[in-house]
Amino acid sequence: MSATPATPETTEKAAARRTRKTGKVTSNKMEKTVAVEVIRIVKHGRYGRYVRRSKTFLADDRVFKCQPGDVVEIEETRPLSARKRWRVKAVITRSGRTGPAVADLKAADVESA
Repeated sequence: MSATPATPETTEKAAARRTRKTGKVTSNKMEKTVAVEVIRIVKHGRYGRYVRRSKTFLADDRVFKCQPGDVVEIEETRPLSARKRWRVKAVITRSGRTGPAVADLKAADVESA
């Protein structure tokens, strides 16, 4: 069996098959992993009303760039662990939260004034 070299065409086809989803980061308390909640709207089968469905995916975040509340794009990849099959591709919007150290400093300034 001959091995074919990876050409740009074959790598583009593999990348085109990977599903991408957009969701909000709900947790980053794990090492190199974030939990991303993806919300989709589907039509109810019987009543015809549109219903929100959500699912949480574990995604790989090797550079620790995601914070809770960020909107990110995740891409399907090979299994990285028992539950992790997604990678963070891009941070679309950052959350407006400040770090706890900054919030504590502001609260301390208000109390002392």
